[in-house]
Amino acid sequence: MKASEFIVIFSTCPSEQVAMDLALQLVEKKLAAGVNILPIVKSIYIWKGETRIDDEVQLMIKTQRDKFEAISAHINEVHPYELPEVVAVSLTCGLSSYLSWINKTVE
Repeated sequence: MKASEFIVIFSTCPSEQVAMDLALQLVEKKLAAGVNILPIVKSIYIWKGETRIDDEVQLMIKTQRDKFEAISAHINEVHPYELPEVVAVSLTCGLSSYLSWINKTVE
C-alpha cells in the first residue's frame, strides 16, 4: 500500500448544512473514509467576470485515488453551485495504519 494511492479532495459549500449533508452522503456511500468540515473560510475569486468575496465551508475528503471520479460525479450532481470546487491532492506519505483504515473503509 503506497501513500500515492490516496488523495484528499477539497470542495467548498455555501453552508454548514450543505457540507454536512454532502459529507454524510460520501461516507455512507463508502466513497470517503472521512470528511473534515472546516467552518467559515473566506473565499475570494472571480466568477462571471466579477470579483466575489464569500463565506464558505471547506470539505477535506479522505479517500482512495480510484474514487475520485465517483466523488466528483456525486458532488457535481447534488451540489447547489453551478460549478462546484472538486480538486484533489495526492498524498506523498502517511501513517500506514491510517492509510490502511482509509483502504478498509472505502472498499
